[in-house]
Amino acid sequence: MRDARPGQAARLERYLRRLIERVTRRSLSALLNEYRRQGRRVRRVALVVGSLIDPARIGNDHIRAHALEGQLFRTALEGAARAARLPCTTLVERSLYETASSRLKRSPGTLKRAVTDLGGAVGGPWRADEKAATLAAWLALRV
Repeated sequence: MRDARPGQAARLERYLRRLIERVTRRSLSALLNEYRRQGRRVRRVALVVGSLIDPARIGNDHIRAHALEGQLFRTALEGAARAARLPCTTLVERSLYETASSRLKRSPGTLKRAVTDLGGAVGGPWRADEKAATLAAWLALRV
């Protein structure tokens, strides 16, 4: 937006936001169609995000820009899930195990071990983001 002509930034931002939302809806729709072709049924969507903080509360311009970007993609995914008529749960990564512990009535340590053990069936690396996605899916299915 920095290089936009005066008066054009807001218009360009709206255009780009709509473009991202449209591409996100199409991408999720294509993924869901592929799952259906494979005989799978998706019932819910779970998102793991770094933060839910209001970007307007961030003083540093550079950090605020990253927060706005994260917010844009999160809300685009939430909107795509709504358009697909799928319930969507958004969870903050930092508190994911505590949230899961409360909802699933298991200790964070027990959950970490269970999620780690699930990775053995995958083969190859079982990274933190994959573990978080697995736990988020577990939570979403238990709602």
